[in-house]
Amino acid sequence: MARMIDGEYNNMIGENVKKYRKAKKLSQQALSNQLELMGVYVCRGSVSRIEDRSRTVTDIELYAIAKVLDVTVNELFEG
Repeated sequence: MARMIDGEYNNMIGENVKKYRKAKKLSQQALSNQLELMGVYVCRGSVSRIEDRSRTVTDIELYAIAKVLDVTVNELFEG
């Protein structure tokens, strides 16, 4: 059995991050800036890679992304 990390994608939340970010009318840079205000440093390029699921997401980043987007962590995993 293949490990999850050996799959095509490196996270499960990227599509929902993009969906909720756009719903809040935030650019990738604006999301990055809001995360930085929380002390979580994710550059705009990393936001892009999270959204296209080519970058892993730490638990701290996951929590902060949910807070900035005003959704629950579970909502980021839905679908």
